[in-house]
Amino acid sequence: MEKTNTIRLTTLSSKGGCGCKIGPADLSQVLRALPPTVKNPNLLVGLDTSDDAGVYKLNDDTALVQTVDFFTPIVDDPYAFGQVAAANAISDVYAMGGKPITALNIVAFPISSLDKGILAEILRGAGDKLAEAGVSLVGGHSIDDKEPKFGLAVTGTVHPDKVRTNTGAKPGDKLILTKPIGVGIYSTSIKNDLLSEEEINRVTEVMTTLNKKAAETMESYDVHACTDVTGFGLLGHASEMAKGSNVEIRIIKDQVPVLPRIKELAESGAVPGGTKNNFDHVKDIVSFPESLDQTDKWILCDAVTSGGLLISAADDDANALLAALQDKGVEAQIIGEVTEGKNGQITVL
Repeated sequence: MEKTNTIRLTTLSSKGGCGCKIGPADLSQVLRALPPTVKNPNLLVGLDTSDDAGVYKLNDDTALVQTVDFFTPIVDDPYAFGQVAAANAISDVYAMGGKPITALNIVAFPISSLDKGILAEILRGAGDKLAEAGVSLVGGHSIDDKEPKFGLAVTGTVHPDKVRTNTGAKPGDKLILTKPIGVGIYSTSIKNDLLSEEEINRVTEVMTTLNKKAAETMESYDVHACTDVTGFGLLGHASEMAKGSNVEIRIIKDQVPVLPRIKELAESGAVPGGTKNNFDHVKDIVSFPESLDQTDKWILCDAVTSGGLLISAADDDANALLAALQDKGVEAQIIGEVTEGKNGQITVL
């Protein structure tokens, strides 16, 4: 039986992290087959807007926020994988302006061929990250599967009048991103043995960092829309915000924070299939400058796992919010703006 210190989890599946998602084009075709949502005045956020979580109003003071996320290993270390999976699942609640309160584990694991200690470490990592977030684990479900997969269903609460969605961006807003991108390219580089230990530690730190500080900080400022950047990449999630808000979004490429050596790694061939699918999905609604080569375009579409919040904040508050985020150690940058123009269009400058 394999030992926990010799197994490389990323080699056990063809894809990793949020790069496992069914591509946005294929997913949209599948979702068209769903029956129309039954109208319910208490359903504040449902399937209509491609938002990060569902929100259901219980009473005038409380609404439930519900989300689920799981994937194959994004890093080799089992404990770190559990932490990343938990931080990623919790993030959707933060993106909606909510406070996560409970979680359920979702486990798929080849129990007869891998050391049970690996699964124990995954669960321990997730449990420690839940404790950091103040979230109570209340149960879960497991199946015996050839490829290991792990994630969580998370429930949170939010005041019905304080729900953040990805549909409220307004012309004049500034866009703030709270984590660097490039995680998908880094995770593929881990699988291909292209990263140093320092680089592996760096991307793991990014993915295991909760969006808690960012979410709590933005509560005090005039924020019109929010989403988290995950599997569909920066441009994919920005396009959902632009379409849902009936605005155009402009992103300044040189202001987007990226992980070190990202272009070199991408040019070496470490571009995951999910990233390329993301580009194919948005290429017709994104205006790129002629100076941008294909690698740069892929980086902006990179399939992120446990990424940062993309915040659309009123111009008057954006600089103050940015300063407050940075004061709390959040790796935030203003990366663009919201404008009037062709609704749903993204322009990269």
